[in-house]
Amino acid sequence: MILPLARRKVMAIVSALMFCAMPASAQADTPVIAAASDLQFAVEEIATAFTAETGMRVRLSMGSTGNFARQIREGAPFEIFMAADEAFIADLHADGFTLDAGDLYAIGRLAVIAPHGSPLAPDATPDAALDNLADMLAEGRITRFAIANPEHAPYGMRAREALISRGLWDDLQPFVVLGENVSQAAAFALSGNAEGGIIAWSLALAPQLRERGTHALIPEDWHEPLRQRMALVQGAGPVAEAFYAYMMEPEARAIMARYGFVLPGE
Repeated sequence: MILPLARRKVMAIVSALMFCAMPASAQADTPVIAAASDLQFAVEEIATAFTAETGMRVRLSMGSTGNFARQIREGAPFEIFMAADEAFIADLHADGFTLDAGDLYAIGRLAVIAPHGSPLAPDATPDAALDNLADMLAEGRITRFAIANPEHAPYGMRAREALISRGLWDDLQPFVVLGENVSQAAAFALSGNAEGGIIAWSLALAPQLRERGTHALIPEDWHEPLRQRMALVQGAGPVAEAFYAYMMEPEARAIMARYGFVLPGE
């Protein structure tokens, strides 16, 4: 049987590492992956599956795409950058910080979410996802509403665009609570101290969050697309290359699809 190109690349790297017999416990052999916060649950599953299949390990660092881009420019020892907005990869590549222009690995979506007991009830009808928020805002019943910081978090940027497209941003701003990244925004939104928030669809679908509230998918034409791209950072080693290739494999793609990501080729 002829293996897909990505699988052949993974197995070739695994074979090379086994031949070299490098200590599995060495920190230098465990690359650090800078991954956007919307990937929190999906990429943890993928990393576990990768280790089970190859015996190689990676370390995950979750945060906002903008902050990671700045840290890479300052010399942070990341070997893969999985950004939530491909523009950050393009900028880093133009300045020589990545090996190449990288690959699109997913398109993300936004969701409005509210904790159980909140008067905010996201409508299951996509075109009405923010209607209840608009009504509550007009009635003065919004006290806190969480989004990621739009200054450096792509999901915050797109949340602001969605609110602007619905004519809600100006009136909502006094009540907006900003998370450092979209995971923190989700924590704020579900804390019980806010009526809700706008977060990543992938987080809303995670078992750890979906049972804590109600959510609705925000129409994709309310904001610019969340084209998510990854790239190997200059100096990336063979384990990082193997994980990068594994992200294109059916096992990893199936996990990403389960968390609501639209995948390249779909």
